[in-house]
Amino acid sequence: MKPEQDPSVAMPIAVQPYLEQATVWPYAGRHILAQYDDETIVVYQAYRPETGRWAAEHGAFGEGFSYNRMSWIKPNFLWMMYRSGWGTKEGQEVTLALRLRRVFFDDLLAQAVQATYDEGQFATRDSWQAAVAASEVRVQWDPDHDPFGAKVERRALQLGIRGETLRAFGTRELVEVVDLSEFVAEQRMNVTAERLSRLQSPTERVYFPANPDIAPKLGPDELC
Repeated sequence: MKPEQDPSVAMPIAVQPYLEQATVWPYAGRHILAQYDDETIVVYQAYRPETGRWAAEHGAFGEGFSYNRMSWIKPNFLWMMYRSGWGTKEGQEVTLALRLRRVFFDDLLAQAVQATYDEGQFATRDSWQAAVAASEVRVQWDPDHDPFGAKVERRALQLGIRGETLRAFGTRELVEVVDLSEFVAEQRMNVTAERLSRLQSPTERVYFPANPDIAPKLGPDELC
């Protein structure tokens, strides 16, 4: 069994006890929970080892990464853990924290089109399909999850990106690529009722885009 992470070793991603954060996170509604500062925001993806480790070593995506598809990014760490089974699912063993420029992330939000048809935003299905075809970014709201994988009332955002926008994401818009796989493996051992008080997760708070006009584009209701 691997020892727990030495708390004296600085993490490139700020972390806090999960139980402390859970008391202040919104209970319900659509929210972008993320770790961010004045210039950057962190999103997460999970990859097979050869792809993830290459990206962490080079600070960009290259070997094993396809720019000819849609790739989904998640600003919410626990949503990523639900999706990857805390790094245990095949092809998702390496968890990457990807620090992006906030200007770029907000541009993604501005370009995003709902992944499913919403008559509140588009008069016809044809007009929605035309918007989907014209945009390289999709937005989808999914149930958020607790560390055990159970659904909660809150909704979490993920963004799908493709084309030249994906290429920008995978190269020039990346400020930092951090391999969190060891941290994930250590914290996975704390996902039990007996050890939950020890569980650490990246520090996250509600994120609002700099331009308030972006929010109504992200779903039927504005961000809470």
